Formats: sequence, structure tokens, C-alpha cells
Amino acid sequence: MALRTEEEQLMHRLRHKFHKTAAEYELIAEGDRILVAVSGGKDSLALLELMAARVRVLKPRFSIVAAHVVMTNIPYQSDTEYLTTFARNLGVEMHIVETSSTGDTRKSPCFLCSWNRRKALFETAKALGCNKIALGHHQDDVLVTLLMNMTFQGAFSTMPPALQMDKFDMTIIRPLCRIEEREIQRLAELHEYRKQQKNCPHEHSSNRSRMAEVLAMLEKLN
Repeated sequence: MALRTEEEQLMHRLRHKFHKTAAEYELIAEGDRILVAVSGGKDSLALLELMAARVRVLKPRFSIVAAHVVMTNIPYQSDTEYLTTFARNLGVEMHIVETSSTGDTRKSPCFLCSWNRRKALFETAKALGCNKIALGHHQDDVLVTLLMNMTFQGAFSTMPPALQMDKFDMTIIRPLCRIEEREIQRLAELHEYRKQQKNCPHEHSSNRSRMAEVLAMLEKLN
């Protein structure tokens, strides 16, 4: 019996975690139409690849479409042609949506950017007849959010695998929440994901990036 290659072992492990999470938290149901949010980073590309593989499984029967939000007033260069081709090669239709970061200037730029991106995703999901939106948050994101909430809010809470948004009649799902970032990073290297060019001035100075450093320190301890 031939030994599995590193890529085959990794894909087997990722699919196992993906399917186990989807089943345990009932993230995917018969008849769902799911919008996969694709930022262009490794996490969202891995999410799209795993979702595209899952949709070919016999049950439950569901469908997916993908969307990439372009912030017109943020210096973030998206290779939309690459993202569209990436999705097409997986048999998924990609939608490119443009919006801008506006709102209360008393809020942080990171909050405003995230809020406007999320609003555009909800509007696109509704327009495409979707009842769920899949986001690419992995296990490290969940842990960093926990540390942030404990530190800045005094609350022991984090991002759930599934979140019903009653206001928008939409469910947010996070199928990668049991997958470690290092596993996604290795998948990106093996499958040669193309990096998007980021020029955000707040990317390395936010509380989230600082808390990621704290998580790295905790992992070194144990």
C-alpha cells in the first residue's frame, strides 16, 4: 500500500476536522444556499476549497456561491481576476462587490472597515438568495478573540461556530474553527495560493495583532 504524500495527509486531516465541525454544530443543512466570503487571504481560499469539496458529497445537498468585497477607499489591492479564476476552477461562481468604509468617525478604522464589509456581504447574500454566510475564521482567530474579550471586555466569550443573525435573517457559520492557522498556512504553500497585496496602515498595530503575539507566547509556554 502506497504511503500518502504530505499533501494527501494534510487534506485528509483538514477534511476530517471540517466534516466533524459541520456535523457537530449542524452548520450545513439540506437545501442551504451558502455565500462563502472570500477576502483573498489564505484562510478564505482554504475555506472555499473545502466548501467546494463538501458540496460534492451526497448529503446534505446544498449549494454555494462566493463573494469578494472590494473597499474602494482602502489601499488594498485585490487580484479579482485570480480570485474569480480560483473559484471557477472549483466550480464556484464568484461575485465581486464594491463598497467603501464610511460611518461614525468616533469608531476605529478597523471596526468601520469590518462593519462595512460585513454589511456588503449581508446585502449580497440576500440578493443571491442565500440563507447562510461562511467565514474563514480558524482556531487561532477564535482563541485570539477570546483573549481580546477577556482583556478588554472582561467577558469569557468568543466567536461561535454558528450565529443566527435575526436582524438580517441570516446565519453566520465558521467551518474552519477547529483548524489551526499553521495547517492552513501549509495548505497555502502546497497549493500555491497567491497572496493579495495589503497596504493597510493599521494591520500590524491593532489590538488583534498584539493579542496574536500573546497567543504565540502562551503556545510556547504550553
